[in-house]
Amino acid sequence: MIDPQLLRDDPDVIKASQAARGASVEVVDRAVDADAARRSAITSFEALRAEQNAFGKTVAKAPKDEKAALVQQAQALAAKVKEAQATVTAAEDTFNQVVRAIPNTVLPGVPAGGEDDFVTIKTVGSKPSFDFEPKDHADLGELLDIIDIPRGVKVSGSRFYFLKGLGARLEIALMSLGLDRAVQHGFTPLITPTLVRPETMAGTGFLGEHAAEVYRLEADDLYLTGTSEVALAGYHADEILAFDAEDPALRYAGWSTCYRREAGSAGKDNRGILRVHQFNKLEMFSYVHPDQADAEHQKLMAYQESMLQDLGLHYRVIETAAGDLGTSAARKYDLEAWVPTQGTFRELTSTSNCTTFQARRLDIRYRTESGKTAPVATLNGTLATTRWLVAILETHQQADGSVVVPEVLWPFLGGVEVIEPR
Repeated sequence: MIDPQLLRDDPDVIKASQAARGASVEVVDRAVDADAARRSAITSFEALRAEQNAFGKTVAKAPKDEKAALVQQAQALAAKVKEAQATVTAAEDTFNQVVRAIPNTVLPGVPAGGEDDFVTIKTVGSKPSFDFEPKDHADLGELLDIIDIPRGVKVSGSRFYFLKGLGARLEIALMSLGLDRAVQHGFTPLITPTLVRPETMAGTGFLGEHAAEVYRLEADDLYLTGTSEVALAGYHADEILAFDAEDPALRYAGWSTCYRREAGSAGKDNRGILRVHQFNKLEMFSYVHPDQADAEHQKLMAYQESMLQDLGLHYRVIETAAGDLGTSAARKYDLEAWVPTQGTFRELTSTSNCTTFQARRLDIRYRTESGKTAPVATLNGTLATTRWLVAILETHQQADGSVVVPEVLWPFLGGVEVIEPR
């Protein structure tokens, strides 16, 4: 959640963030009032409890003939303390309810607006050109016998598919390349759970405005994750992390299958495997000292760019506008690859700086030099996912329908350099 101290000291910063997101500004005033009521209730409760403790000592020292009357007073005071404690609980519940409705405060420089108000940071490479009519990835997948959508629909319904033969191997090769790169950069590999408890899902901010995209198993009160970010964030919940003084960070790379309902997107990108209900993903996740969050964000983006460049993809980096950020993100960069048959860039990966927002919800802290504890910062970024196959297949296709495999993937495919039609 947002920093309560910032809420007290400078609520206008949070109001400006809400305005940039196109979200409620009035909720900030309600949060300020709820915080004041909560602190007032706590002060009253602590004063009564101190009075109770002091009175208890008086009762203990009182002469026997005075104790009966004093005990009655002590009981009355105890009832007041109990009532004050209930008031504190109610005030804290109200505060938490209001403050949890406020998304993370965007960082300075994040553009205001919605989906179309992004800022292009840079464009890398050249658009692929063809002296033939290029096929889209769905037609290529069928021609090469590596993607079977009709049978995926038959088995599971729309937006499902089978990766077959070299298609399956190509995805595993891509993921394995990403995992090797992550290990080289100091990330610890994890195969993460894909079912998580409600408190973990809520703690990462995925049960807010995007809750409709999440699959829930009601009988078990568990959620299917749409990214291993959720499990990775929950990995150190309720812990105090021990940071290395020279590199105050813990880094993980989570490999998992992911599930998304894609609610409200019927008919959008329904062809092929660009927008599906199930896919595989390799997610980088960093716990860092808050002062290192911006630098870590740039590192994650550099790792993603290196992958896209080595795969021979034309791409651009955009900074997402505030209104298009998720609940937890304070800044997000999208890396979008050119998809030839669509004549546009499509998002392949993103990286988000969530500052201390998730850590506050999940109670993940580090110990400061003074010995006190403070929330860490968390960041995430995708290093490989099924969707990348769309750009790889379309970019590297040849006139006969074959696809040249990017050289960095050859070692993971047993030396296969070209996927040819069968």
